[in-house]
Amino acid sequence: MSTTPVPPIAPVRPRRPWRWYVVGFLSAVVLLVVLYTTFMLRWSYSQGERAGVLQKFSEKGWICKTHEGELAMYVVAGVAPTIWNFSVRDQGTAEALSRAVGQHVRVHYSEHPGLPTRCFGETAYFVDRVEVTPAPQLQLQPAP
Repeated sequence: MSTTPVPPIAPVRPRRPWRWYVVGFLSAVVLLVVLYTTFMLRWSYSQGERAGVLQKFSEKGWICKTHEGELAMYVVAGVAPTIWNFSVRDQGTAEALSRAVGQHVRVHYSEHPGLPTRCFGETAYFVDRVEVTPAPQLQLQPAP
C-alpha cells in the first residue's frame, strides 16, 4: 500500500450574506449625512447684522417646529420695505423676538447654506441675538 500525500485543504471562508453589505453601505451613508450636517451647522458662511421693524414671528412646521420671522427694512420713507426672512434655533432668542414684534430691532445673524433638511429652519439665515432699538427718524424726501 502506497501512501500519496494529500494536499492540505484550504480553509473555507464563510460567505457573508449580501445583507451585511447593504447594512454597511447604508451605515456609511447615514454617517456621512450626519457629519455633513454637523459641519454645516457649525461652519458659518457669513455673519452680520440687520435692522428694521419686526413684522412677523411665528412657530411653523408639521413635524419639525421651527421659529421663523420677517424683518421689514426701510431705506427711505414712502418706499416699500425690503422683507428679510430668517430662522431662530435658540429658545431664549425666540422668546425675545416674540416680545419685540412690531418694534424696531437690530439682529445678529449667521448664514448656513446647504443644510439637508428644513428641520433646522426654513431659511439659511439664523438669528442668534436681538436688540430692541429706538425707531429712527425718517426724513420725507420733498417732491421734485
